[in-house]
Amino acid sequence: MKKILSFFLVLSLTLASFAQLQDPVKWTYSVKDLNETESELIFTGTLDNGWHIYSQFTDDNGPLGISFQFNSSNDYKLIGKVSETPKPHEEFDQDFLCTVRSFSDKVTFRQKVKRINTKDFKVSGTFSYQACNNGSCIAPEDRDFSFSVKGAEAAVTEEDIEALEKDSAALAEVVPDSVKTAAVAPAEDTNAPEKKEKSLLVIFLLALVGGIATMFTPCVFPMIPMTVNFFMNGTDNKRESRRQALFFGFSIVFLFAVMGAILALCFGPEALYFIGTHWIPNLIFFIIFIVFSLSFFGLFEIKMPEKWINKSDEQADKGGFLAPFFIALTTVLVSFSCTGPILGAALVTLTTSSTDRMVSLLTMLGFGIGFALPFTLLALFPSVLKNMKSGGWLNTVKVVFAFLELAFGLKFLQMADQYCNWGILDREVYLALWIVIFAMLGFYLLGKLKFKGDEDLEHIGVVRLFLSIGVFAFVVYMIPGLWGAPLKGIAGFVPQMETQDFNIERSIEEHACTVAYNAAIDDLGPRKYTDKLHMPTGFHGFFDLEEAKAYAKKTNKPIFIDFTGKTCANCREMEHYVWADKEVKEILTTKFVMCGLYVDENTIDLPENEWVTDDKGRVLKTLGKRNLYYEKSMFNMNAQPYYVIINADGKVLTKENHKYDRDVQKFIDFLNEGLSNM
Repeated sequence: MKKILSFFLVLSLTLASFAQLQDPVKWTYSVKDLNETESELIFTGTLDNGWHIYSQFTDDNGPLGISFQFNSSNDYKLIGKVSETPKPHEEFDQDFLCTVRSFSDKVTFRQKVKRINTKDFKVSGTFSYQACNNGSCIAPEDRDFSFSVKGAEAAVTEEDIEALEKDSAALAEVVPDSVKTAAVAPAEDTNAPEKKEKSLLVIFLLALVGGIATMFTPCVFPMIPMTVNFFMNGTDNKRESRRQALFFGFSIVFLFAVMGAILALCFGPEALYFIGTHWIPNLIFFIIFIVFSLSFFGLFEIKMPEKWINKSDEQADKGGFLAPFFIALTTVLVSFSCTGPILGAALVTLTTSSTDRMVSLLTMLGFGIGFALPFTLLALFPSVLKNMKSGGWLNTVKVVFAFLELAFGLKFLQMADQYCNWGILDREVYLALWIVIFAMLGFYLLGKLKFKGDEDLEHIGVVRLFLSIGVFAFVVYMIPGLWGAPLKGIAGFVPQMETQDFNIERSIEEHACTVAYNAAIDDLGPRKYTDKLHMPTGFHGFFDLEEAKAYAKKTNKPIFIDFTGKTCANCREMEHYVWADKEVKEILTTKFVMCGLYVDENTIDLPENEWVTDDKGRVLKTLGKRNLYYEKSMFNMNAQPYYVIINADGKVLTKENHKYDRDVQKFIDFLNEGLSNM
């Protein structure tokens, strides 16, 4: 009985250890004959829930896409490149600073071949891909494939082969339509309806607030007395007057909702995603913001065509329910020059993070309700505005909006710059422009700058004083950002820290750490691979385990092994959110020997004496393949990031190794466990 229990115990432990090796993609292979001499090789991948792989056409700066290598043979010729279906999901990745294309659930790859041999033959080769989920990535590893293909039913001449090779060379340069077109919307999380409902509610409320805010713009505010005047001089029947006022408000909402429906139904989520991420619409919005900014500064005036406005006014004079509708239409048309950029910004901001068809409709509906609400309330109670007057302060509002539009317009230029990697708006350049713009706004509020239409200021009021204090305080807050301060309050508006050329904290840390490390490892000689591999800012270590062990023996410190990848997004998240913590950083840099083992670095060839033969008899000749084999063979793990703490003899110092988890305290506990067991 004890032997049986022992057998099952060993069996369960063995299965548990092997269960750590993840294989989230299941592949099937099939062949489809197209005609007498052509066939199609079909790779079908079914992905586990939550996992995705990357398109072979992903940006060079992005994660590793799937790649195929076909063994050369005289039995067949390839026709063009491997095609992929369905269309990949596209998303701009803030870590890689490029558009990433990926597949989830199920994906099919097809390769056409010309059959030359009249006898049956095999098409073989390898393919590799990187699979990721929200917590880890699996490094790419070569997979073998083999297709059994029937022989050609007709002879293929030398001329046919030469023509085929020319056509294939031309086809290889063509990017499939699935990559050129806008991406489809990401799959909805059916397990989180409450989250989606909340996000749509937030979008609606933000649009509602934006609509209300437009009442204080110089194009909309002058419409209030005109609107109230219409209802004050209308029917004496209070009930009828209020019905007309409500219909007036409904008409405004209707006009905005119609525009939202057109965006949602005619253009769909693809257009919304395109608007939110692609450089072309972002550049267009930047130009629009600059044009409106120049208009508000007084360089020229933007108006809707007089013909449209006059016709609307003529219909308003006819009375009945047509009158409030055309008053609403006139209000929307006249206010266009101020609501346009605000509404455009709202649409771009909201559609950047969502591609649901409901987004544009809810945005326009919420904006319309917010826009109509003040007008409707004042139309219901017109006597409130009897004493409301416009004046020079409206021009001040106009100029303030000009400064704000100029500043926020740069955000769209920065998004286009980031998409195309132009390098125009680095973080310090962007901040310098904002500092100047808001400083000039502060001087304007103090009356030190004057624009066309401004009245002479003998003194400033309390409101302008406090506004100028707030603006100058914001300017002072931004100035340290020029030297690398994080500026978390506006992190969503400014470019990433990685785009900043000069970071005083990074420079000091790098200098201090470099001096300390170089002084300590001079006797070990230069570290390997430092010309191609780098630790995150502020961290220094080794990229070869044997070097790390030698240094650990000398200093009597434990080794922190970071199984990572150059294209591992989850690895970058851990570095940005966990390693950057002050306590974590201090522990890693002072109490550990850090060793970064890149599992996807296959451009670095190992010298022959460092080649490794794996359990399948394959000779591993690159640094990445050797590191991946070490991770798999020693720790039964093939996902990244993965953290292991060992001593100089290779003994693991913790009960469990650490995976992707942004909980800082858990990571600190993991490090402290390794230190205490040392």
